[in-house]
Amino acid sequence: MMKKIEVIVVEDHKLVRELWVGMLTANKDIKIVGESGMFDTAIEMIKSKNPDIVLLDINLSPGSGFDAVPLIRQFSPTTRIIIISMHNQPSYCKKMMGLGAMGYVTKNSSQKEMFKAIDEVMQGRTFVCDEIKDILVKQEMADELNGINELTSREIEIIKFLKEGLTSKEIATKFNRSFKTVEVHRHNILKKLKLNNTASLIRHIHSTEPSF
Repeated sequence: MMKKIEVIVVEDHKLVRELWVGMLTANKDIKIVGESGMFDTAIEMIKSKNPDIVLLDINLSPGSGFDAVPLIRQFSPTTRIIIISMHNQPSYCKKMMGLGAMGYVTKNSSQKEMFKAIDEVMQGRTFVCDEIKDILVKQEMADELNGINELTSREIEIIKFLKEGLTSKEIATKFNRSFKTVEVHRHNILKKLKLNNTASLIRHIHSTEPSF
């Protein structure tokens, strides 16, 4: 018989905590081995029980989830931490993952996503819910558009020639400008589009719409 996944639920709102516990208990593969709404009690419980998974809220008292993650990693290093929070800002997710959490779901996430998060982190993989991913994609698109809007008409022309496969030397001939001038334009294009090198610029060019 396969060993059940041992879980501790840490959430400061009792009703929400009870709902999580009820939902997880209904899963035959999961065993709730503890629950708490207080920072200090939760840390001691995790330290003594060493669960497979901790479902951790960010808002706790008197500490916070940000304080809890390093302590859990210290006292129970094999425990995998999944953050469940009302905060859907990617910055919260990035900070938590940087501290050592392996999963991040919001309180808008579905029951299906919750169980998927548990399954993924139990297999040693990280998991970020769709809500956070969607926000990240929109932010990246906004950054990209801002970069495109900063391009001059000459830089856009250069991009079009690069897309056709022309070299800087060939572009310089077309514009009757020096090779160095075209290289400066290319450098400025990379900077505005937040790209690292010419190879990434070429990939970017070929991934954009033909009208670019």
